[in-house]
Amino acid sequence: MPEQPFQSEGAIAGSGAGGAGGAMELAAGEAQTLEPGPRVGTAPRGPQGTGPPGPEPSAAASVGERPRSLWSDAWQDLCRNPVFIISGLIILFLLFISLWPSAIASGSPLKCDLAKAQQGSAPGHPFGYDGQGCDVYTRTVYGARTSVAVGVCATLGVAVLGSVLGALAGFFGGLWDSFLSRITDVFFAIPVILGGLVLLSVVTSNSIWPVIGFIVLLGWPQISRIARGAVITAKQHDYVQAARALGASNSRILLRHIAPNAIAPVIVVATIALGTYIALEATLSYLGVGLKPPSVSWGIDISAASPYIRNAPHALLWPSGALAITVLAFIMLGDAVRDALDPKLR
Repeated sequence: MPEQPFQSEGAIAGSGAGGAGGAMELAAGEAQTLEPGPRVGTAPRGPQGTGPPGPEPSAAASVGERPRSLWSDAWQDLCRNPVFIISGLIILFLLFISLWPSAIASGSPLKCDLAKAQQGSAPGHPFGYDGQGCDVYTRTVYGARTSVAVGVCATLGVAVLGSVLGALAGFFGGLWDSFLSRITDVFFAIPVILGGLVLLSVVTSNSIWPVIGFIVLLGWPQISRIARGAVITAKQHDYVQAARALGASNSRILLRHIAPNAIAPVIVVATIALGTYIALEATLSYLGVGLKPPSVSWGIDISAASPYIRNAPHALLWPSGALAITVLAFIMLGDAVRDALDPKLR
């Protein structure tokens, strides 16, 4: 005789008392009992229940949280870095007084009174007067606009020109790479101060653009070499080879795959170089080949106050201190950004 299928007590009771309704309830109960997956409050086990318990899914995985990128990790590291916070606040203050200097300094920086020449601090004039009777405080505040404008514009020009040329040389290589390498060697051989004395001595304009153009002309080779090395390293990665195998064009590979992963060292070098360019503008203005009066610049004020350093040291102290703090703030910002973007330091 054929074997009768095993029936539980619940099944017998259900068939006798409730008919089809009891059978449906039993089927639902068995389906819930035999449903695969871990129980509530227990960890999943191996394929046959004999293996060690597997790890419980994390909360991030349960809600589908995407993994953080290099930039998000770098931003969180920067927000916890006191060096970045202090330098960032200083730079924000410099940008504020560069855009709206009249908010904290009343009067004109070109208004001078020879009767007050070399006098010390007075009510409403905390920094005193320079050798021409001009308010040192007002000229120091307005001088930030020129220095910051030169530094930012020169850095943008250097970063764009150097990054484009370096990226093309590193990506295509060959004759273009060799030609660009020899050109950068020529520019590296030119002394910056000597080149400024020669090139800017023939310029009669009082605007900031000749100084910016000179800095871009001699500053792009450094960024170019940094970008070239970063692109050469990035184009050898597997994701670039995969994109090339899928038929992606050179422009798409360079812009979508290589550039986002090679731009970090360029940002670090450009941030540090910004402070250097501000100091270079002040140096050229001090030597008389950069900005010229009636332009307001820290380099011009330092040059004008140098002969009176014994009688009126305050006229030299305040613009020199403002220049030093500005350069230091940008260098500290660049160091903090470098530490955040360097995976080897994590």
